[in-house]
Amino acid sequence: MAAPWRITREGIEIRVRATPRGGRDALDGVETRDDGSPVLKVRVRAAPEDGAANAAVRDVLRRALGLPASAVTLAAGATARIKLFRVDGDGPALADRLAALTGEPPVGRA
Repeated sequence: MAAPWRITREGIEIRVRATPRGGRDALDGVETRDDGSPVLKVRVRAAPEDGAANAAVRDVLRRALGLPASAVTLAAGATARIKLFRVDGDGPALADRLAALTGEPPVGRA
């Protein structure tokens, strides 16, 4: 299965399927959608109101990757369930960290 992230010059981009009001704040594994695209499942306690769920997803990602909040930005999908986050940093190292956290095989180097 392909990973839901790709290494970029600036770091990585991660396709996320957000579950607001999910009971806890956590990475919830990788899922392949019906169209064949992989997504990283992230559940958060926050409701999808006034950007609270997006901020909570960003916080889950930054904590999992050990980064400051400024390194993680929402690039697309502010009001959608499927979102694209950009993470600044060492792309291969970040991809390896996500692979270790989700049990996915490491992604080839760009």
